[in-house]
Amino acid sequence: MYDVIVIGGGPAGLMAAIAAGEKKANVLLVDKGNKLGRKLAISGGGRCNVTNRRPIEDVIRHIPGNGRFLYSAFSIFNNEDIITFFEQLGVQLKEEDHGRMFPVSDNAQSVVNALLRRLNELKVEIRTNSPVKDILFETDKHTIVLADGSTIDGRAIVIATGGKSVPHTGSTGDGYPWAKKAGHTITELYPTEVPVTSDEPFIQEKRLQGLSLKDIALSVLNPKGKKIITHQMDMIFTHFGISGPAVLRCSQFVVKAMKKWNLDKVTMHLDSLPNFHEEELFQKVNQEVKNNPKKSVKNTLKGLLPERYLLFLLKKAEIDENTPCSTLPIDRIRNFVHLCKHFTFQVNGTLPLEKAFVTGGGVSVKEIEPKTMESKKRPGLFFCGEIMDIHGYTGGYNITSALVTGRLAGLNAAKYRTTQN
Repeated sequence: MYDVIVIGGGPAGLMAAIAAGEKKANVLLVDKGNKLGRKLAISGGGRCNVTNRRPIEDVIRHIPGNGRFLYSAFSIFNNEDIITFFEQLGVQLKEEDHGRMFPVSDNAQSVVNALLRRLNELKVEIRTNSPVKDILFETDKHTIVLADGSTIDGRAIVIATGGKSVPHTGSTGDGYPWAKKAGHTITELYPTEVPVTSDEPFIQEKRLQGLSLKDIALSVLNPKGKKIITHQMDMIFTHFGISGPAVLRCSQFVVKAMKKWNLDKVTMHLDSLPNFHEEELFQKVNQEVKNNPKKSVKNTLKGLLPERYLLFLLKKAEIDENTPCSTLPIDRIRNFVHLCKHFTFQVNGTLPLEKAFVTGGGVSVKEIEPKTMESKKRPGLFFCGEIMDIHGYTGGYNITSALVTGRLAGLNAAKYRTTQN
């Protein structure tokens, strides 16, 4: 019998197995795939954004899905501890924009290799290509049943099987039925950090397809036209809708708004020049027009916005791009400036969960001890990582949550066996 069985070889599972191993527990790490750390190896565009160095308050604010649950966990093991942990494993890290921490090597595999080396040093037994079919919960031990019918007993079990996003890395929702069987509530699953779809004519006609806008402010509006959330980042128009960092961060709010108000469509608001007030922008544009009476509007305003977007908004404002500035009515200029600051369009959902970076929903955090990650329903059962109903924005926040909860689950699973003896 093993002291601790960890199911799932993603960031949370690897960290849990290491933490339990460091407590001298006899640990088995089981994964259905042929190699561990597959999601880690492709994270951060193959560079692996291991954590984020912002203050704890900021990190929690960037985990809109139950980030507050992590306060207790962060008081025990936090983002600075993650940095120290990796540096002690020989992975030197560097800080990039917005507090994102990457290995100096710019190679995610170096992070995975360091974790595998540590597992080896701690003599953690690893079984890959071993899908778990079921878990039998008993009072003094739990038993995992593998797909080949063989069974393995463990005093404590850590479920670290991830969510349902990025399924080709192995996260296909395997852990939810086991959690349910143990008496847990699985909150509704939905895609987050996912591109958004739209059937607006300008999208369907691909008029802006492939166009990137830098440093815009994108908002999701409620049915009364009030902003639910705004993110100022980059975005891109696609053949099916919109994508890019600002869109990914807004996506969960689109999903939630559709559900909350039973909507088929949600309005999004795009401010393409968020660093100008509308009146200030109007004065600037008006002055340019006045200064260039003979030039066409298109040539006069060409530095203001990317050309395709500029021409798109001019058309919306009913301005012929070749009109000489001297003949341009003031109300059309006002209309154009208003569109620069307030272009609204409808979206009708997101790409499916399989295309999302992160899964929203999961095992209800109300049923998990926040200091230990132990199930409140089943002694000796622990959860960590994305199987739980915790989700953050991209930028090192989800991986931070996975590593912190993994650490606590592993440490406490190892402690659990000593309380049983």
